[in-house]
Amino acid sequence: MSATRILVVEDEEDLRELLRYRLEQEGFQVEGVGRGDEALEKLRERLPDLMLLDLMLPGLDGLELAKIVKRDPRLCKLPLIMLTAKGEEVDRIVGLELGAEDYITKPFSPREVALRIKAVLRRIESQGSDEGALEIDGLRLDIAGHRLFVREKEVVLTATEFRLLKVLAERRGRVQTRGQLLSDVWGYSQEVDSRTIDTHIRRLRQKLGVEADRIETVIGVGYRLRG
Repeated sequence: MSATRILVVEDEEDLRELLRYRLEQEGFQVEGVGRGDEALEKLRERLPDLMLLDLMLPGLDGLELAKIVKRDPRLCKLPLIMLTAKGEEVDRIVGLELGAEDYITKPFSPREVALRIKAVLRRIESQGSDEGALEIDGLRLDIAGHRLFVREKEVVLTATEFRLLKVLAERRGRVQTRGQLLSDVWGYSQEVDSRTIDTHIRRLRQKLGVEADRIETVIGVGYRLRG
């Protein structure tokens, strides 16, 4: 079985090499580039299994590259983990709404990055083993096909949005705390800002449209899908 291929897009050469070294120690096959436009060329030549993407890049910045990737049918399934020195909430929210699987703020340890990558890859692998469908009145989740239909009209979700809705649907009627969702959807406990969940819930409600109020907020606790 071939090694998992990671593309590291980071303009700080020392950090890029540090990440490459650590990830290769973990058994990954790693390629690194320092510019956004170079990264896009690499993606179009051969799609990796996951991309670590810095936001502040020369040539083409990380957010613009992420937008191009998510709009391209050949690239849109590529899992993204965003790396950035910018800790402002707006950057985190924009990155997540573009479909990033995770968001790591500098400074970070290479070990933490490796653990996050493994968690994302585990989640993706587990999705492929799911079968069947979940139906709740006007909602239908095709688990095997990774598709959502709202009143028979297909709605496109990111991988994380789909996992979040799937967890809520499987446990419909029961309140899920933010801690439970961080653990079961993202694979973490405290390492991820819980506001990440609120961002995804808001985005998910927008996409559900007429069925948006099916996701209920339980103040001070978490969220519940009304069944």
